Amino acid sequence: MDPNTILHSIAFLALLVGTYTDFKIREVPDWINYALIMTGFGLRLIFSVINQDWSYIIAGVLGFAIFLGLALIMFYAGQWGGGDAKMLMGLGSLLGFEFKLDSFMAGFTINTLIFGALFGLGFSAYLAARKRQSFFSEFTNLYVNKRRQKLLTWTASAALLLAALWVDPTWRIFLILLGGMIFFSFYIFIFLHAVENCCMLKEVEPEKLTEGDWIVNDIIVGGKRIAGPKDLGVSIEQIKKLITLKKKKKIKNVLIKEGIPFVPSFLMGFIVTTLWGNWLFAMLGLL
Repeated sequence: MDPNTILHSIAFLALLVGTYTDFKIREVPDWINYALIMTGFGLRLIFSVINQDWSYIIAGVLGFAIFLGLALIMFYAGQWGGGDAKMLMGLGSLLGFEFKLDSFMAGFTINTLIFGALFGLGFSAYLAARKRQSFFSEFTNLYVNKRRQKLLTWTASAALLLAALWVDPTWRIFLILLGGMIFFSFYIFIFLHAVENCCMLKEVEPEKLTEGDWIVNDIIVGGKRIAGPKDLGVSIEQIKKLITLKKKKKIKNVLIKEGIPFVPSFLMGFIVTTLWGNWLFAMLGLL
């Protein structure tokens, strides 16, 4: 069997399991991610030895390193949890990296970004519909308080649309699209923040916390800070301290932010790349 078929089949199965757990418990167990990383390196090393071709293991190392960099950026930007970041690193070791625009990793990355954004908007719309009363209240509040941003957005959009009347037809289409994107970006920004503020916050008991959960507010007991949003995810040690404090009746529940499950986006990107490759680059004539 072709080595790439084996590697891609394992990646697909891991993404199926990861998607299920991400929807069910909002996390991907570490054993799945670590197994994925070790399997990627292990199989690529075996393929390199059997075929006497070191490009297999080199591609795996490069893929791991590139996706590690992307995962760290998204994690420290507060967009991904630790499970999502580790899953991407495991996929990097399995899929590998080649210096080609038509490589699987290039297509997977582009497709994941595009369909991930669409999935994120769709999932946010689902959350807003579930809590529509509190969502509309929060959306209206943000809309009213963002007057300066709204004015700047409308001004920039109007300026681009007016400029489009005086330029070459080719540039006219570009300016109209850019003006439309800027105009709607303001409303998307308000929409996403409203969803985050009213649909993604949840109070849980310390015993139900898992490593990497995002705590919304600083938890201070006896003048000492125990955990908070600056930690970029609560640690196991902090969870133990919070459980102890609850037993002492010094705290009750903890407010956390539940993020959008991102592993389904990885699965969508993988499926689209497998079926159609890097369709965006092909459409733009780059392939």
